[in-house]
Amino acid sequence: MLATTPFGAAPAQAAEATGELAGSAWLDIGGVNAAVTAVRGAAGGKVRNGTVDTASLTGTGIGVALIDSGIAPVPGLNRPGKVINGPDLSFESQTPGLQHTDTYGHGTHMAGIIAGSDPVAGFEGVAPGAHLISLKTAAYDGAVDVSQVIAAIDWVVAHRNDPGLNIRVLNLSFGTDSIQPSLIDPLSFAVETAWKKGIVVVASAGNDGAARMTMPSANPYVLAVGAADPNGTETRTDDTIATFSNRGTVARHPDLIAAGRSLVSLRVPGSYIDTQYPAARVGDRLFRGSGTSQAAAVVSGSVALLLQQRPGLTPDQVKQLLMKTADPLAKPDPIGSGAGQLDIAGAATLIAPLGATQTWPAATGLGSLESARGTSHVVDGATGIQLSGERDIFGKPWVPLTWVTAARNGRAWTGGTWNGSVWSGQAFTGTSWASSTWAIATWTGRSWAGRSWAGDSWAGRSWNGGTWTGRSWAYGTWAGRSWAGRSWA
Repeated sequence: MLATTPFGAAPAQAAEATGELAGSAWLDIGGVNAAVTAVRGAAGGKVRNGTVDTASLTGTGIGVALIDSGIAPVPGLNRPGKVINGPDLSFESQTPGLQHTDTYGHGTHMAGIIAGSDPVAGFEGVAPGAHLISLKTAAYDGAVDVSQVIAAIDWVVAHRNDPGLNIRVLNLSFGTDSIQPSLIDPLSFAVETAWKKGIVVVASAGNDGAARMTMPSANPYVLAVGAADPNGTETRTDDTIATFSNRGTVARHPDLIAAGRSLVSLRVPGSYIDTQYPAARVGDRLFRGSGTSQAAAVVSGSVALLLQQRPGLTPDQVKQLLMKTADPLAKPDPIGSGAGQLDIAGAATLIAPLGATQTWPAATGLGSLESARGTSHVVDGATGIQLSGERDIFGKPWVPLTWVTAARNGRAWTGGTWNGSVWSGQAFTGTSWASSTWAIATWTGRSWAGRSWAGDSWAGRSWNGGTWTGRSWAYGTWAGRSWAGRSWA
């Protein structure tokens, strides 16, 4: 069981780790930082000729939804209209002053890679003209339940066409070690529904270096992204698959890879990773990290560029364009590297394929919510009781058929209500959806709403030496291998 502490307090010591996945003891060895100006270059270069001009593409007009730990209004992301806050579905939504913030730092790092722009620091993300829709689900300690992530995906689907949003891309630097097939897993069904509603879902493959894929990247429709290691150079001739990147299997593996080691992005001063890993700071405004999280963010920004160029592309066409034009590695790995390394310039020059429709068997979503969690559970820090079984964070029963029917029709949300409980306010201020006070819900005699939670849902042994509360931000879930040991040194 895991301990937890209020925001701002020192981290508790971890109990003996249990239930770890094979290969979860990943420790990135650090390495040379990617050049501050090279993040967009990680997408595969720029082209300007008589017929194609990717050099001037910025992603303008394209909305990228980010389900993560929130986005902080730091320089590079604080321009009016750059970030629109969807509902805060995290446990911090019940703490005044913490709604819509990023107390951890992971979400802001991803947001910077996707669409940041800070001229003072000389930093530019892949698609600096795109706008971001932030769905905060993770608290400062990474605590989150899979039901919160599913609710966030359903909200994106329901509001994708709202005025000013135009959500065309969904970034999920997240995954669980679900113990059921993607055909029945509810998280898999949620992302497949988003895909079929016209949203390009980009999901990180995971950071175990293992022959498996985390959920939802295991779903064959979505864009599953592994991490490339640039080996400290801007040339691709020496690029390899990062040692931590999940390889998958012949049946399902990363569709492609993108730069994911030692990428520099925007820093959140005072966030947990900032205070615990000061050596990862690059100047006053930037921070470096590694993981398939970062690789997924590079791809999400690249998709925004492609959709600005050709707004009529379907998700299936986008996926085929990126895979057909991916650059093979010098030492190819046909499973772990998928089609090869992302080359957005190549994708922008290729004529859109007409026969790109994917025909995988449709997911049913009728599986178990508990199985979707795998080993990732939130734990009541006061009692040590973990949330498990077929119920959401409010203790509401999970009825798969009822949810599937509503989600498929984009009606899983009714105002601020999801799965029979009020999760969010209904009002929109122009920049944020209003929060709502959660009704006190009890589960096994304890109040879960608004408590401090600890969880292994977002982690593996990312905290070198066991100095954190166990397994925050980890192997089975947040693909943020970046926050481990020497990766920030």
